[in-house]
Amino acid sequence: MPHLQQLRPDHASRVLTFELENRAYFATWIYDRGDEYFEQFGQRHDALLAEQESGIGVFYVFVAEDGSIVGRFNFVFKEDGFAELGYRIAQHATGLGIATAGVREACALVEVDRDVRAIRAAAASANPASRKVLTNTGFHPVGPANPADLGGQPGTWYQRDVDGVGLLATRASEGDKSE
Repeated sequence: MPHLQQLRPDHASRVLTFELENRAYFATWIYDRGDEYFEQFGQRHDALLAEQESGIGVFYVFVAEDGSIVGRFNFVFKEDGFAELGYRIAQHATGLGIATAGVREACALVEVDRDVRAIRAAAASANPASRKVLTNTGFHPVGPANPADLGGQPGTWYQRDVDGVGLLATRASEGDKSE
């Protein structure tokens, strides 16, 4: 089974390979990133690492036993206490439970390490597998998604509420040292 790793500089070439090998497959579910994305991939990877360092987001890859990337799980933190999740799984790895395992593990890490009250993710109506992954990992539908967020396709926003898990809950369980 693959294992989750936080994005690092040395993942760049493997993430690029993952994106290129699955480009056409991903474009069936969400917008195509365009040639410019691939031409400037090194800079984009560095920008993600900078965002991660600054706390704007956190990015994970699912690494197979052979070292290849089979999935990506990206979180962007919003000012309102929400995190937005986006994920992609390699076409050859679909139907193996990798998306469900990755979403479950990545969300658990974010809920413990970050002060979020809920995690949101959008799924296209035409993508029943993604909708199933979200519902199987504790997300519930909360309203329509903007088609612009889903490659022009209609879809739904899903939300996973953080019920007592997270940084504030952890701090509270440790007790307030100032009392």
